Amino acid sequence: MILVLPIAILQVVVALVFIERHWTGVTRQLAAEFANEINFVATLVEKETDPLKREALLAEISETFGYDFWIEPEGVLAPGIRRPAYGIIPRVLTETLHDSIDRSVRVDTVALDKRVDLQVETKVGILHATPRESRMIASKPHLLLVWMVVAALVLLLIAVIFMRNQVRPIRQLADAAEAFGKGQPAKPFRPTGAEEIRRAASAFQQMRGRIERQISQRTMMLSGVSHDLRTPLTRMRLALALAEDDEETDALKTDVDEMERMIDGFLAFARGEEGEAPSATDLQEIIVSIVEAEQTAGHDITLIAVNADDDFNLLLRPDTTRRAIQNLIGNAVKYGKKTIVSLEATLQRIKVTVEDDGPGIPESLREEAFRPFHRLDPARNMDGGGGSGLGLSIALDAVRAHGGDIALNDSDLGGLKATLSLPR
Repeated sequence: MILVLPIAILQVVVALVFIERHWTGVTRQLAAEFANEINFVATLVEKETDPLKREALLAEISETFGYDFWIEPEGVLAPGIRRPAYGIIPRVLTETLHDSIDRSVRVDTVALDKRVDLQVETKVGILHATPRESRMIASKPHLLLVWMVVAALVLLLIAVIFMRNQVRPIRQLADAAEAFGKGQPAKPFRPTGAEEIRRAASAFQQMRGRIERQISQRTMMLSGVSHDLRTPLTRMRLALALAEDDEETDALKTDVDEMERMIDGFLAFARGEEGEAPSATDLQEIIVSIVEAEQTAGHDITLIAVNADDDFNLLLRPDTTRRAIQNLIGNAVKYGKKTIVSLEATLQRIKVTVEDDGPGIPESLREEAFRPFHRLDPARNMDGGGGSGLGLSIALDAVRAHGGDIALNDSDLGGLKATLSLPR
């Protein structure tokens, strides 16, 4: 639109100005000159009283001017104008002739093909003249309009080619940013185009590199911390296994198990999608397996497929996605007696909804529920990591790594409704 509209408006304005100022002006001038010729011929005809000499004079004038003249002695003139119902030039031509001839006149541009039938009243009869229309109209004015349109199309084509060359790197940058936001492998991308576009692409590549290095360094650091923590925990577990069983020993074993679960949850949150490559994944198959496992464990959970025949295959990290959905469903069956899981596919997204009849989360605390290591009210501390407060944080990180999101709302069952959405 930026390219086409200015060119189209310019063509229309130039065409209107040309037709109004030039074409009609030239036609009006030529018609006025022709009208002067008719006035002159009519005066000569009236001065000649001999009919034979009058006919000879008209023949000589016809040969000189290049169109026919003759006298109709007994004719009756019906003054007026006859022209087509449309067209600017016929209107200008007929009105100019009618107004410029100082006698009763009839102008007809319809009766004869490409000629004007002009009848002028004189003292010796009706003077007829049949000049060609082209004699009073600017010759081939449409050629200028044709050249204008052709030149505009050529310039528009050149502009479109240059514009596409500038838009292409912007689209490549958008595709690379979208793929990076979904956690997909980085696509080959070389900054091209205008200076501003190259700078934006270079800044994006530098930002992507910094983020990837930060994630990698975080994972390596926490892996080292895990190794350092697991070593004393292993010694403690070995010592407790050799110790005599009593209430104090059982409490220490429970503490050790709790610490190991917290470390596993911490590492899962810090690691995110690191090390797992995206692949074609059937989201419905993952959800069905999780729901069946919960049903086998004796939980009241139901799966509803809103569009059963839809395709639920996406490019996902299977383990990361499974962990996110498992956290949501695990929270629901842990804090509610009844759970409903629904799966819905639209043109742009796939939605997984998990509802329960538990105590729910107050609206003012729902945003805080996604914060790492944040514990909610003991009635429902929405964590799937054994009390570390990382369940929803891990789920949200996993979903956002695929370009999706999680929203918390009130459920019709009376508890919490968690809606997980992923782009197609």
